[in-house]
Amino acid sequence: MRPKRHTTTGSVDLFRARLDQIINMKHELVQLAAKVDWAWIDGEIAPLYSDQGRPGIETRFVIGLLLLKHIYGLSDEGVCERWVYDPYFQHFTGEEFFQHQFPHERSDLSHWRKRLGDKLELLLAESLRVAHQSGALRTKDLARVTVDTTVQPKAVTFPTDAKLLHAAIKGLNRLARKHGVRLRQSYLRIAKQAAMMAGRYAHAKQFNRHRKQLRLLRSRLGRIIRDIGRKIAGDADLEAVFQWPLVYASQIRSQQQRQRGWKLYSFHAPEVECIGKGKASAPYEFGVKVSVVTTNARAPGGQFVLNAKALPGNPYDGHTLKGAIEATERLTGCSIERAYVDKGYRGHDASNPHRVFISGQKRGVFGIIKRELRRRSAIEAVIGHMKTEGHLARCYLKGFVGDAANAILTAVGHNLRLVLAWLRMLLRLMLTALIRALAVPHMLKSAF
Repeated sequence: MRPKRHTTTGSVDLFRARLDQIINMKHELVQLAAKVDWAWIDGEIAPLYSDQGRPGIETRFVIGLLLLKHIYGLSDEGVCERWVYDPYFQHFTGEEFFQHQFPHERSDLSHWRKRLGDKLELLLAESLRVAHQSGALRTKDLARVTVDTTVQPKAVTFPTDAKLLHAAIKGLNRLARKHGVRLRQSYLRIAKQAAMMAGRYAHAKQFNRHRKQLRLLRSRLGRIIRDIGRKIAGDADLEAVFQWPLVYASQIRSQQQRQRGWKLYSFHAPEVECIGKGKASAPYEFGVKVSVVTTNARAPGGQFVLNAKALPGNPYDGHTLKGAIEATERLTGCSIERAYVDKGYRGHDASNPHRVFISGQKRGVFGIIKRELRRRSAIEAVIGHMKTEGHLARCYLKGFVGDAANAILTAVGHNLRLVLAWLRMLLRLMLTALIRALAVPHMLKSAF
């Protein structure tokens, strides 16, 4: 059922302290909460709920928690724990009185992320609107953008053959115990020892012994696959449960180190892809490619992210440019005059190729275009901030939906961090001007 609308009573409680009486109402989080259009967000999310059932949690509470999580780079558990003792967090989520206990479950954040889905782009649009309203972002900054791609790594270990085989054995045993399938033998102890010794032999460059341990792991995994197949034969429900885990385990058992084509790099996260961006420190990264669009010029409040989107399937960068530009124009409501990209976008599919300028291009590059093209590399610093201060460096959310949600929310958190810094600067300037104005009469009195 649709969540209840957020209301404030304005009354005084004898046994509880009002938040507006114990916090600084000029704090940047208080100002940001006043600028966000919570009613509009609630109206856009309302169609996701039915008219029956128990009312959902208030939209402002959960959306506020998601924003705070990505502004400060916290985990789901961390933001819920900090909410209890931080009155500014409680005010941001719409509380009127100071609360001593968290009123909901941590898992509610996961359920809300799944329910929102594509609606998460509304939060990115709202962050840009708040930045524009506060003066940190100008309309002319939206016309010229920089586009680039990066890798959003998944929370998986480095996928060696021994690790994958061991993970498949553990995963099938766990699933069999959960559904009451009694295996002839688990091979857990043998698989753990073999995986450990395989890593040691590979480190010592004793590859014959290393391959012997891999053969042992593959044979034990094959026995478990065949044993489960015999035990669930004829049971439609169990066959449906074990269908994809058995497919993943068979793929891990059969794939080779240097084979061409599709490979599986994680048993619990089959969506993980191997992406090479040519980095000396990380030749291969395991996750999903993400397209990031930022302003080319530095706006008064900083360089804002206009669009961020996960790109499953590891597509060629040039084939994603048209979609990135169209999505940015739809999100901002402003047409893009010029886009600046790196050499990975050669052969792009943009609808207006004469307005796209590639790094190192000479023809048609002069004057202001030349200066703006030199600023293309500034997007690397923005991506670095999203990875170090946000959650782009490691995605802990599940599946393709989790990858897409993490990319968008990280962009929202980056924009709101810039807005908070802008509000702090404005407050500092106002206080400085006020102090100087108050100091002038005293200086004049002391002079006479």
